[in-house]
This record gives sequence, structure tokens and C-alpha cells, in this order.
Amino acid sequence: MAISDILEYAHLSHSDIEALGAELDAIRADIEADRGERDARYIRNTIRFHRGLELTGRALIFGSTRRSMWWAGASALGIAKIIENMELGHNVMHGQWDWMNDPEVHSTSWEWDNTGPSAHWKHTHNYIHHKYTNVLGMDDDVGYGLLRVTRDQRWRPFYLGNIFYNTLLAMFFEYGVAAQHLELGRKRKTEADRLALKRDLADVGTKVGRQIGKDYVVYPAAVGLVKRSPKAATKAMTANLLANIIRNVWTNAVIFCGHFPDGAEKFTKKDMAGESQAQWYLRQMLGSANFRSGPVLGFMSGNLSYQIEHHLFPDLPSNRLAEISVRVRALCEKYDLPYTTGSLPVQYAKSWRTIAKLSLPNKYLSATSDDAPETASERRFDNLGADDKRLFRTIDSTTGRRRGLRSAIAAVRSGANAKSAA
Repeated sequence: MAISDILEYAHLSHSDIEALGAELDAIRADIEADRGERDARYIRNTIRFHRGLELTGRALIFGSTRRSMWWAGASALGIAKIIENMELGHNVMHGQWDWMNDPEVHSTSWEWDNTGPSAHWKHTHNYIHHKYTNVLGMDDDVGYGLLRVTRDQRWRPFYLGNIFYNTLLAMFFEYGVAAQHLELGRKRKTEADRLALKRDLADVGTKVGRQIGKDYVVYPAAVGLVKRSPKAATKAMTANLLANIIRNVWTNAVIFCGHFPDGAEKFTKKDMAGESQAQWYLRQMLGSANFRSGPVLGFMSGNLSYQIEHHLFPDLPSNRLAEISVRVRALCEKYDLPYTTGSLPVQYAKSWRTIAKLSLPNKYLSATSDDAPETASERRFDNLGADDKRLFRTIDSTTGRRRGLRSAIAAVRSGANAKSAA
């Protein structure tokens, strides 16, 4: 089962969590008070860089009858689309730059280069995903309604195709984003629900048509007319296709690294009632994962290499997440909480490993549903011998440090390793 008692799992008391929440509130207040010209300069420079790179890519595609120009143009355009999708579209629509009161970078006016309408995405992502992060039955990002990513999802023969489905999802991720809001598998029992679906389908159809027209009709036709060559038009079309696939695969990798590697926990609805802001903070910290990055990789991921910090403060400027991460990591040390991170290849490989092994029924898997790399609950600590697992938190007599969740997980793993060695 997923985590149903977050306090017990985290080895924290109510007062601990409220104290943690107060320290996170202080981080938010500090960043909000410090926002200013350097942040505005950052986002404006990002927009200029994106536009210049997109123009360069499209100019190179004009010479795409030569193989080298085709690859250069498609690659440059693909990177430009990544920047627009990750560092601009995603973050602008989170309201990270609304404080500037600039219509160009305001969450209410941005429409991104993606087949999913921004209004749909802001509902499914900003509201549902970020409010109910990794809560089973509430957050559709848990497997995107397509993949089995936790043992809490009952196995069906359909999941034998897990690897194949994610390969398609990665290549055409923008269409998955467009379809997510539609909830196509949900039954519409009322006329109002059916009318809403009809309106949403029309919105998606319009946006998909606009994107297909721009990338695969209008621009290739312009290239073909200017060069008076049907071959040039075809080359431009295929270069645009590759650019979109580059963007889609990269987006899939970044998002999956933040949500599906080992240590990104899942939760049940049971603990949601009356959730305080501090408890919400804690759930974000336990349910998200980072990957290590420098300035370039951070920029290319929309700074979602700091997924934990983004989930704590989704509307703070992305260029501040690196400095926020230093303080969040210090809080994890203080409260003995895990800070889930690793290299991008390792985190993405762990996500694929989960997707691969959960394509099989549980009877073929070695770990339990309470203590598996991708699925855990408070029951994983039942054999530690503490009468009150929540009060397992103690002060180490040797180091003077708190011993809580991270120490408890280490104790479980140590016991499992000892049994394996025996």
C-alpha cells in the first residue's frame, strides 16, 4: 500500500512538521522580498535567447537539402523548443513571473508551443498535480493513466506493454499532455459533463490543428516555395518532426526523473483530510526527486532538476531554485529527512526500471508493496522493534544528531542486507 499516515512514515510529530513548515515559509518570504531586476533580466534574456535560437534553427532548415544543415537546423530548433517548453512555458504558466506585471510573461496570457491548450494544462498540472502530488486516485500524473508505476496500481494484462507505451509517450509527449485533461476513460454521467468534454475536445482539436499547421504545413510550404523544391519542403517537414521529438523525449526524461525514481513516494487519500500547509510541504518533499545539475543542465531542464524545490514553491522564479536547494537540503539534514537526488542518467534509468518491472504481476517481483524501491508505506518499519514508530525519532548519543526517517530507512536496508548476506 502507499503511505497512509505521513506523520508516522516521516517519524515526525505535529510540532516537528509545523516547525519545518515555518522554516520553509521563511525561505519563501526571503525569496519574495528579494525578487527584482536580476530576475527580470534573467527571464527577458531567456526569451531573447530562445527567439534567436529558434530563428537560427529555422534559417538552417532552409538549407536542409544538405544533410549537415538538416541535422543542425533540427537540433537547434529542438533545443529552442525545449527552452520554450521547460524554462519559459512551464514556468511562466506557473505564475513565476506574474509579480513583474508584464503581459508578455504573465501566466494568464502565455500560450506555449505545445498541442495542449495552456488553460487545460494549468488545471491538470498547476492545480490537480501540484495540490494532490502523488496521491493515488487524485493525481493523474501517477502513470498518466497509461503506465503502472507503483504496486498500488492493480496489475492488468494491459500493463505488459508498459515499456512500449512509455516509448510512444516519450516520443509524442505533447499529445499525451493534450489528452490528459480530457480524461477520456472517465464516464460522463451528466449532460453538463458531456458538454464540457465536447468543449474541451474542440479546444484540443483547435490547438492540435494549429500546431500541425505551423510545423508541418505552413513553414515547410514556405521553404518549398522559396527554394522552388518539393524536396526542400519535405526536408523542412521532417526537420520539424525531429525537433518536436527531441523536445518531447527530453521533456519526458526530465519529468520522469522528478516523479518516478526510487524514493519518490506515493500517498493515499486517507491522510489528505485537513492537511495543513506544513503537511503539504512535507508531502512534496517526500513525493519528489531531483537530479544533479550545473547551470547549463539546470537551464535546459527548466530548473526542474530541482523538482523538490519546485514542488515546494511552484510559483517562485526558476532561476532561484538552485539557491533554495541549499537551504532545503540543510532542512532535510536537520530533520533527518531523505533528499532524493542522483545523476540524470541514474534517475531516468531507475524510472525505466520501475516501468519495466511493474509491467509484470506482483507475484514475479521480489520486494513487498510496503518496502519496494518504487512503493513504500509506514509498514516498512514494522520490524524495527519500536513500539511507537512515529516516535522513533531520537537524538543520537554519539553525534547529537536527530535520528528520524532517513535513519529508519537506513536501518531497514541494513537489516535487509544482513538477511541477504546470511
